[in-house]
Amino acid sequence: ATFDLIRRELRAAARDEADLVILAMDTPGGLYESTQQIVQAILDSPVPVATFVSPAGAHAASAGTYILYGSHLAAMTPSTRLGAATPVQMGGPNGDEETDKNAKDDKPAKPGSALERKMVSDAAAFIRSLAEQHGRNAEWAEAAVVSAESLTASEALSKKVIEVIADNPAQLADKVHGRSVRMKEGQSKTLTTKGAEIVTREPGLRHDLLEIITHPNIALLLMTLGTYGLIYEFANPGTMIPGVIGAIFLLLGLYAMNVLPVNYSGLALLMLGMALMTAEAFTVTFGILGIGGAIAFICGALLLVKSGPDGFGIDLWLILSLAAISFTVLSVALGMVVKSLRAAKTTGPEELAAATGTVLHWQGGRGEIRITGEIWQARTDQPFIFNPGDTVRVSAIDGLVLVVMPAAATPATPLPQE
Repeated sequence: ATFDLIRRELRAAARDEADLVILAMDTPGGLYESTQQIVQAILDSPVPVATFVSPAGAHAASAGTYILYGSHLAAMTPSTRLGAATPVQMGGPNGDEETDKNAKDDKPAKPGSALERKMVSDAAAFIRSLAEQHGRNAEWAEAAVVSAESLTASEALSKKVIEVIADNPAQLADKVHGRSVRMKEGQSKTLTTKGAEIVTREPGLRHDLLEIITHPNIALLLMTLGTYGLIYEFANPGTMIPGVIGAIFLLLGLYAMNVLPVNYSGLALLMLGMALMTAEAFTVTFGILGIGGAIAFICGALLLVKSGPDGFGIDLWLILSLAAISFTVLSVALGMVVKSLRAAKTTGPEELAAATGTVLHWQGGRGEIRITGEIWQARTDQPFIFNPGDTVRVSAIDGLVLVVMPAAATPATPLPQE
């Protein structure tokens, strides 16, 4: 969500021909892959970007340090800090089986494990390259990653980690006036920002919504619940509310998947699993399609989000719970509904329409019959005569009179022709 916000604002700044973008930052860190995307967006920006650790008391820890190093200008407010940029695991598989036999899933990587060394080495090279790009202290940048070192604003200025200390954006714009910054492809640009108009852009509803729905767990829930709603609407046309809510949830889930680093093979397996579990309700496979669908659902959910070094993925217990609920709702409960809809009617006109009965007495083309435990007036539209005990079948209902014809098993004797 933060990457989406920064990318959109940088594009807006380029369209408006702004002189400088000030990125006010106060963060404990974030996802490594998103951090790389944010830094790349800043490096590609035609408008210079000054990352400003602000207000007083704020910090640019972990991912914030990378973003500050990747910006064209680095600034801090007094009483702020930055550093502690060592990458850590949030979850997912850790360690290398060949070098760390004791590493287990869903636990932090052990110090010195193969995975931890790879993560730290890659992150150190990344931040060194950013330091070299903008002429900042590469030695301290590496120490922030390897040793989790931190600095105050004054220390950062003295060590050439940042260029400016300012109290507010207006003072920052004045202080950087006339500075030359290095842009992409080796070009340089001189800032003319003294006394410039400051336009503040706050994150809006889109950003708040994205922050919620782009968590992989929420995205998977939205897609699953949305599918439930649509299936219910198709099974019970005209209910409207489940279909509308289901469509909204499904579209939100698909949009979140578009923002997230999604593995489309996992998404295809997920959809296949839902389809197979639904098909189980309409066919007689004794659970084969349903169980196969549940397995496909689990595999698809596990593969759905591409986990980077931070292990940002979908919770295993949520996947198993949703698979069990989906199997119960789509294969079992929906199957019972379909079976009840297909069952023969046992009450009302529908029951009589195909029922057979026994003639009690018959005369002149009319009589009485016993059918479904009741005695009904009956007549025939054709010149047939029936004897008591004959079996007849209802062909139509005329008010309170049943129109009958001979049952296939008991042919009636036709009336003589005049």
